[in-house]
Parts: sequence; C-alpha cells; structure tokens
Amino acid sequence: MEDSRRRLNDPKAAEAALDFVKFCHRRKRVAWPELYDEMCHVASRGLYHGWGFAELAEHGIAFGLAEMPRLAALVGEVSRQDAERRIRPLVAVMSKPGIDGDQQTPELVQGFGTLAGAAR
Repeated sequence: MEDSRRRLNDPKAAEAALDFVKFCHRRKRVAWPELYDEMCHVASRGLYHGWGFAELAEHGIAFGLAEMPRLAALVGEVSRQDAERRIRPLVAVMSKPGIDGDQQTPELVQGFGTLAGAAR
C-alpha cells in the first residue's frame, strides 16, 4: 500500500480526498472534529464508492495523527464552500435611491435567489 503522504501532490488523489470529505459533509452537516467521526463511520462501512480505510489511504485519505491537520483543513474548506453556496441564493444586496437620487447604504434582503422589488 502506498503511503498517503506521497499522494499529496497527485491531482486525482487531491480531488478524491476533497470529494470524500464533501460526501461525508453532505451526509452529516457538522464541522471538525464531529465530521472526523462521520468520515470514520463512512470508511468503516465502505459507504463511499465501497472504499474502506485501505482504499481511502490509496487515494490520499488517512486517519492517523500525522494526517489530522490536512484532514481538518479539507473539512474547513468544504464547510466554508458549503456555507457560501447556501448563503449566496438566500441573501441579495440592494441599494435604494435616496431622496436626492444618490444611492443609500445597501439593504440586506432575504429571498430565494431573486432580488426583492425587481419586478416593480
């Protein structure tokens, strides 16, 4: 079995590692360290492409102490991307013209991907 640290520069392994973390995060939307437990659960049951711990290690995912910082960083990145993806369609920034026609401070508007007042 190849050492997972050798796979860090392999773009396919990096993509597989990120996809694995995304898969686990979609199953259980929690942050580090709770997501680590979910990743171990998924690996122990082969729920991601049938891969267990050995197969995941072959694709750059390892659960040992030395790999924790890398795994935590991946979880942080996936959580950040998910938060941005969920917020983007829910919040729109609008500016209302002032009395003299100048733009006022932007107003936060809750919606589902549409700008409030756009149909006016």
